[in-house]
Amino acid sequence: MNAPAPLPAADSLRAALDGLLDGVPSRQAASAVERLIAHYRGATPTDTPILRDRADVAAYAAYRMPATFEAVHSALRAFAEAVPGWAPGSHLDVGGGTGAAAWAVSATWDGERPVTVLDWAAPALDLGRELAAGHPALRGARWERARIGSALTLEPAGLVTVSYVLNELTAPDRAALVDAAAGAAQAVVIVEPGTPDGYARMIEARDRLIAAGFHVAAPCPHSAACPIVPGTDWCHFSARVSRSSLHRQIKGGTLPYEDEKFSYVAATRLPVAPAPARVVRKPQIRKGQVLLDLCEKDPALGRTTVTKRHGALYRAARDTNWGDPWPPPSAQD
Repeated sequence: MNAPAPLPAADSLRAALDGLLDGVPSRQAASAVERLIAHYRGATPTDTPILRDRADVAAYAAYRMPATFEAVHSALRAFAEAVPGWAPGSHLDVGGGTGAAAWAVSATWDGERPVTVLDWAAPALDLGRELAAGHPALRGARWERARIGSALTLEPAGLVTVSYVLNELTAPDRAALVDAAAGAAQAVVIVEPGTPDGYARMIEARDRLIAAGFHVAAPCPHSAACPIVPGTDWCHFSARVSRSSLHRQIKGGTLPYEDEKFSYVAATRLPVAPAPARVVRKPQIRKGQVLLDLCEKDPALGRTTVTKRHGALYRAARDTNWGDPWPPPSAQD
């Protein structure tokens, strides 16, 4: 009898997370997550691991890994569209904890590649290794303890990811980490929370990558300065995440999903074909028309109105989501 086909990365991750909190009272798990969220949302960078033991790691992984996976996967898909035909020969995930970004890379590009996850919390690395053991593309991943800061040196890699890490670092350490990533990688993808502060950290990183000779592949349709006037707005996107019972308990909600807001930059030394424009707000669908807020190549922010008289383009606009390229690839042929 043939062995069953391996599950796609997203399904495999959900299966790996199922039962992670078996035997842990839901109130205890919720309390651990709330305490950890309070630490992560704090304004003061930390110089010690926040995830202290397996109970901390299991609770936070069950709560946060699906959201981190969806946000990073969204950023990687946009990058892959701008650099067609390329796949990373190796992947280095800095500050990767339990490895959500490694799962997202596996979901974006087929095949196996050398994967290294660096983090300073040994319990997170241990759980990440345990979860990855059931996924063929990640079974051989290296899980290495490292202090994420200015003294960190990175080995060469096709792709370096840094997700939800910069908020834990001081400004000098953030700059050093981005510079180290730029020096080690063909491509760098950085994801931060979709808040004004997260956007500000992402823009700082974007500027450093451009100064190092990188081209922005996504989300921006250009590598010029961001057209958003500082302090007036911020660029962020949204990824839909299926809620677990733990999510619903902590958030007090009944919906089976929530939307993870995130900011990101995906840049590379390779030639890029970025989107002509990017939808930077949720499209407004009105009777007979769709209003799209766009970041355009000029660079500029603008709004376009697509009406029924535009025919196929109007139908495409009704199916367009926040964060998508515009016009859709089918309309660019």
